[in-house]
Amino acid sequence: MPFDRRVWQESLALRDAGWEVHVICPQGTKRDTEPYAEIDGVRIHRYPLRAAVGGPVGYLTEYGTALWHTYRLAHRIGPVDVVHACNPPDLFYLIAKRLKRRGARFVFDQHDLVPELYLSRFGRGKDLLYRAVCWVERQTYRAADVVIATNESYKSAAVERGGKRSADVFVVRSAPVVERFRAVPPDPAARRGKPYLLCYLGVMGPQDGVDYALRSLAKLRDEQNRTDWHAVFIGGGDTFDAMVKLAADLGLGDCVEFTGRIPDEGLLQYLSTADVCLAPDPLNPLNDVSTMNKVMEYMAMARPIVSFELKEARVSAGEAAVYAPANDESQFAKLIATLLDDPDRRDRMGRIGQARVSGPLSWEHSKAALLAAYDAATGRVAAPSIPRQRGAAGGVAAPALGAAAQPGQRPVEPEHGQVAGAVQRTHPAIPHQRRQVAEGQPVLHRDAVEGGKLPVAAADSHAATKIGADRPGRTDD
Repeated sequence: MPFDRRVWQESLALRDAGWEVHVICPQGTKRDTEPYAEIDGVRIHRYPLRAAVGGPVGYLTEYGTALWHTYRLAHRIGPVDVVHACNPPDLFYLIAKRLKRRGARFVFDQHDLVPELYLSRFGRGKDLLYRAVCWVERQTYRAADVVIATNESYKSAAVERGGKRSADVFVVRSAPVVERFRAVPPDPAARRGKPYLLCYLGVMGPQDGVDYALRSLAKLRDEQNRTDWHAVFIGGGDTFDAMVKLAADLGLGDCVEFTGRIPDEGLLQYLSTADVCLAPDPLNPLNDVSTMNKVMEYMAMARPIVSFELKEARVSAGEAAVYAPANDESQFAKLIATLLDDPDRRDRMGRIGQARVSGPLSWEHSKAALLAAYDAATGRVAAPSIPRQRGAAGGVAAPALGAAAQPGQRPVEPEHGQVAGAVQRTHPAIPHQRRQVAEGQPVLHRDAVEGGKLPVAAADSHAATKIGADRPGRTDD
């Protein structure tokens, strides 16, 4: 945080509604490295964490470390009203249950369906570990007072296999802040002398499909006889180096560029220049039901999209994208060529997408659902929010657009990182009462006022696997 765009947007929305928000999350390696920062009134508590290596033992070490630091920091923050935990992993219910004994409510913000994530990432089938993650997911659902889902597919999982009442599950879609994704003058130099620019924005993890995109570009060159394009891949992730090597192996070194993570200015310039944007996430159990952040951001920039046929991709993009049969790289390449030859269609698709993210899929709709979820969790009728003072605090600069817009975590769509936060809310009728909420592993706390009731804590989840910012869990994008 504040790199995780979804959690940052949630934190600001809760702050604006009067909550005091604390976020508990890992420290970054190159950015967001301070142990503590207060940015725009959101208090961020960070702990050191090393990503899992070495198989199951590595994940056990990473998750155990994350849980310990999260609980330690939540205890330091003090009594909370709401624990807001974002996954993966589905283990923060252990902390939430302890805080619930002290009066907190538990809001589970499901960024990923971890059983589907397990099947998609490891390919081991429904073995003992799969059954274990299903059991842990059920425990999380059982402990949650309210579940926040990133789309209707995730809501169905909470109801059908989690046993939650539909009324206790709120769909809070990941959506870009359209004011941030603004068009800037295109940069012809970005095309590197070619007529067209193709763009990929997002995390580069094992399930993100960058390898599918590269093989599709090789087929665009070889099968469609198209060399009139340059492609730029923006973002980083676990497979970044492997993707650079794959591009070289495919003979794409002179027409494919990898930028890594870049500042907002460069990001917006590339997207404003792009003729076609790529969403190459392959069909697997997780991707099919996850909302990709990259798709929403492409639409905010009015860019036409080529995607594989995925259930939730079609729900999000509609006619703003064209869809190749699942994992069919030749058809993906053919659709790119088709759009390059049809500027009127590209323009029409871009306008459709921009209208969707500015209207029915906008963050304003999601923010209303988020606040409704908190009202349901705390059993109260919404009260007028109290504006909070904006601006950087504690000498820490407010995050630039790049921090929110950069790829690195997916969702659903999330980068995944472990995040926790807390927020306090002040009620107009009771000015001396405070509530805190935490996101990621957020913790909210309130001074004991009414009958000694404790404040609320909220917690965000830890994504040790660095799945990406494209899904809301994944999303997260």
